[in-house]
Amino acid sequence: MRKFLVAAVAVGLVSVGLVGCSSADSADTSCVRPVSPEAELPATVEGAFGSEPELDAYTPVITEETVWTDPIEGDGIAISTPDQLVLADIVLFDGETGERLGATLFDGDLAQARPLSEWTTTFPGLEDSLACAREGSRVLTLMPSSSLPAESAASLGLAEDGTAILSVDLQKVYLAKADGADQFVTENGLPSVVRAPDGRPGIIVPDSAPPTDLKVEVLKKGTGAEVTGDVPVRVAYTGVLWDTKDEFDSSWGTAPVSFSLDQVVEGFAEGLRGQTVGSQVLIVVPPELGYGDQASGAVPADSTLVFVVDILGLDELPE
Repeated sequence: MRKFLVAAVAVGLVSVGLVGCSSADSADTSCVRPVSPEAELPATVEGAFGSEPELDAYTPVITEETVWTDPIEGDGIAISTPDQLVLADIVLFDGETGERLGATLFDGDLAQARPLSEWTTTFPGLEDSLACAREGSRVLTLMPSSSLPAESAASLGLAEDGTAILSVDLQKVYLAKADGADQFVTENGLPSVVRAPDGRPGIIVPDSAPPTDLKVEVLKKGTGAEVTGDVPVRVAYTGVLWDTKDEFDSSWGTAPVSFSLDQVVEGFAEGLRGQTVGSQVLIVVPPELGYGDQASGAVPADSTLVFVVDILGLDELPE
């Protein structure tokens, strides 16, 4: 029976579809691929992108350091941080025998998108070989088994002095943070926003009374696809209460959140509709477009809500 890298292996190779700057139109040109220590690899893979490839190599394949090459170069969003969310399909081969040891499902299921760090825990060399690799790329990586955690290598069937060969198809890469152009906010009396280097927002709510209508201000304007509500959107967000200025919810520090616009309060949905991937949006939601006169978790009844939302991608595979 064929093995798939989706159900638990004791070491964490598991239900991860590898995960991991913006759409191809706004791809971060400052993200430069590192050069592999070796330009010519003693192995290659063959097959169409998005389908499980086959290994072409004379065995045994031996390497004393992590080396890589890009058989297919994509032009989409780049992997710029170790925790970036990606959907990757991976095949693992044993360099000693050429045997296929396992693979992800290659089914395009974006629910399997995971932070890159969930893969690099088992395969540390991927942090180097996938740095600044772009959506649509296939990256072939060779790394010595000794560079893996000993328990991981043994569980995967790799000899201590062997070589792991991984073919990685980057099916989808989400932005790490909003990367659009800064916009001038024209309306007075709204909260102001400061940003940490990783993009995490700080929200400063004024002491004045909250607005009675929905307010939407674009703080950064992205050039990616439009949020229409036809497909789920993937975001990082922070929410605070206008009255107390307390944060009641935030996705920063965890994986970005995916949802359909009909799964969130009306004001939040309307603030996102028509915006573009790569944008950061300030949304002030009056009670009647939020939770109304009903309390919800940490949100008291009749609360005005303030959200800052980074739009990181849409949950659809690129064409």
